[in-house]
Amino acid sequence: MSLVSTGELVAEARAAGHGVAAFNVITLEHAEAIALGAERAGAPAILQISENAVKFHRGRLSPIAAAATAVARSSSARLSLHLDHVTDVALLRAAHPEGFSSVMFDASKLSYEENVEATAEAVRWGHGRDIWVEAELGEVGGKEGEAPLDAHAPGVRTDPAEAAAYVAATGVDALAVAVGSSHAMTERTAALDHALIASLAAAVPAPLVLHGSSGVPDGEIRRAVASGMVKINVGTALNTAFTGEVRAHLAADARGVDPRKYLAPAREAMAGTVAGFLGLLR
Repeated sequence: MSLVSTGELVAEARAAGHGVAAFNVITLEHAEAIALGAERAGAPAILQISENAVKFHRGRLSPIAAAATAVARSSSARLSLHLDHVTDVALLRAAHPEGFSSVMFDASKLSYEENVEATAEAVRWGHGRDIWVEAELGEVGGKEGEAPLDAHAPGVRTDPAEAAAYVAATGVDALAVAVGSSHAMTERTAALDHALIASLAAAVPAPLVLHGSSGVPDGEIRRAVASGMVKINVGTALNTAFTGEVRAHLAADARGVDPRKYLAPAREAMAGTVAGFLGLLR
């Protein structure tokens, strides 16, 4: 099946009152697992490649983007390709020739005024090329290289009035908001502010995005979607499943050297995690 656009998947989910999941791709096995999980769940999904994943691939976007695209095109599931947490303008501009239908431009560490200016420029560039643009307002902590951030600290969460003004000023197609989750959580203990989610959904015309969903329990994710959250980002949970299977295999076979022996069960474990998250969103 051909690639579909992220904007199409998000619009469909929002209209139906559902969520759509976006899963981080680091290796070919991640992309294959996401496609397999989506096929089993009978649901669409977003393959997202982050700026940090590009750095892992020695700064080269093309190889991992081509791999994810090939996996999506050979899958029976409806899948889109998204470039995530981009701070480098050069990488942003690489999204179009590599076939990405969407990008998350992350200027959240700038002042509000600088964030608006930089994001509005990214939106102008993206919309000129039919690229759907997501941005972030508030502080969703836990990103690689950052100091720990308390998701419940004063001033961290996204203010609905400010969010509405931000979307109007930038023209973004979706907004990632801080409502109690955090990136890179390995335990699912996050408690979301559902009243805030509902207030944001009422104030902001653009669909809302939940980052750090790996640390959010099933019931909290369901409630978040019911309250108005649409795009649900998942990354660490895939890595937890993957690494757990690799550890188990190597512990049982200390002399084994064939990576296929542990990558196959690791990929299968990730596919199960993908299907599990997709099942929460409808």
